[in-house]
Amino acid sequence: MNAAEEELLRRAVALAAEARANGDPPFGSLLAAPDGAVLAEERNTTVTGADISAHPELKLAVWAARELDPVTAAATTMYTSCQPCGMCAGAIERSGLGRVVFALSNDQLSALKPGGGWPVVPQEGPALHEEARAAVEGYY
Repeated sequence: MNAAEEELLRRAVALAAEARANGDPPFGSLLAAPDGAVLAEERNTTVTGADISAHPELKLAVWAARELDPVTAAATTMYTSCQPCGMCAGAIERSGLGRVVFALSNDQLSALKPGGGWPVVPQEGPALHEEARAAVEGYY
């Protein structure tokens, strides 16, 4: 990582501090063009917005999918204070962003949380494979 990229990552960490100061979880992210110009930035607003999906990475992925053409999106880099969660990682993949650079890994973040974070929700399946397949087959 070069000095310019470090500054962009520091800005993401500063956005996380701003989110915390506003009463939200401490997460911040920005989306940069190849030349380092900041295209958009977001803070976590899950508490103040009463929306469990209001992660900055998700908000930026949605913005990019709506506002950027695929070639431009693929040339961007998201700088984020923490490694994207599963929800955000899926949105980032679908939005076509080119790269993600994060400061804290999910394991490092979990180590900072009392009790290690959210409980794991059991999942069951697959079930009704043929019925589900019929609804999906041929779509992709």
